[in-house]
Amino acid sequence: MNPLDKFDQAIITALRHDARQSISAIAEQVNLSRSSVSERIKRLEQNGVIRGYRVLLRPSARTDVSAYFEIRHNQKQCKALADRLKLFPEVQSCHGITGEIDLLVLVRADSMQRLHQIREEIEALPAITKIVTHVVMSEWF
Repeated sequence: MNPLDKFDQAIITALRHDARQSISAIAEQVNLSRSSVSERIKRLEQNGVIRGYRVLLRPSARTDVSAYFEIRHNQKQCKALADRLKLFPEVQSCHGITGEIDLLVLVRADSMQRLHQIREEIEALPAITKIVTHVVMSEWF
């Protein structure tokens, strides 16, 4: 993939500020034509730079439960396991980190029961040697 130029970066900045704004509004902000902005967004999506769009609710409007899973595994590479975890729609992010833990995974489920079910399914994977769960109590931003 080609590195991001200043226009791609400006488009991403605009989308981070408001992903629902019109192509015309973004085009005006980054000084490009609407068609150019539209093509660039499509390319960024196809190349996986933009992986999706999501709704962030204020805490009082949320009914779900979130948790971080610290995962240790016995595979040589984290990517294969990360690809497996990506199959769970509730997995929001998966990061390879330094230290004793191999992966830090954010899971957002619609209930504590579903969170527990996901944890059990992940724990049952043959590569998993240890999983520690940290339930999110507060989310400020």
